[in-house]
Amino acid sequence: MPLYRKLPQRGFNRSRFQTDIAVVNISKLDDLETDKINLQTLKVAGLIRSNAKFIKLLGSGNVTKPIHAEVNFASASAAKKIEAAGGSVTLA
Repeated sequence: MPLYRKLPQRGFNRSRFQTDIAVVNISKLDDLETDKINLQTLKVAGLIRSNAKFIKLLGSGNVTKPIHAEVNFASASAAKKIEAAGGSVTLA
């Protein structure tokens, strides 16, 4: 076996600097009973992990009811679909 495979790997590791962002599609929001969406309601509904700190809405699917979302990040298509259904997106 070559020497470079026997030696330990050392160097830069991004994992300690990464921020984990929980991703939620807007099609999942239609199934919820509430129209107020924030970090706490998504944790209670089981759509994101309990240790999540940031939320990003993605525009996959359709929204049929007005939803008022308070999230950290949102794609342009998600914001457009929510506002077209009569809701609002607040970036916190």
